[in-house]
Amino acid sequence: MEERFFATFIHCYFIAFGVIIGGTIIGSVGSFITGDAPVTAITRLAKSLRIWAIVAAIGGTFDAIAKFERGLDGSTIDVFKQVLLIVAAMGGVKSAMLLLSWAIQQEIE
Repeated sequence: MEERFFATFIHCYFIAFGVIIGGTIIGSVGSFITGDAPVTAITRLAKSLRIWAIVAAIGGTFDAIAKFERGLDGSTIDVFKQVLLIVAAMGGVKSAMLLLSWAIQQEIE
């Protein structure tokens, strides 16, 4: 595996992490300004941003599908790399959800 892949792997993790943390914090500030409960907004937003964080981290769904299609034609290393990038993004989402659940002292499902 090349060195550039590891940089992309780390970027995917932290992009997904940042989408969840940033989206929930900024969304809860907006909820606070409008008079709603910010903790309830954090749990609601974290649940709804999960899939979008993964899509943002891997760079869009069409690129991922194109790499899967190219990988099925002969190069399985591209498929393996894309799966690892998706796993990294899912790890970033999971760790952000864990950090948020620790911060608000509630379980986020």
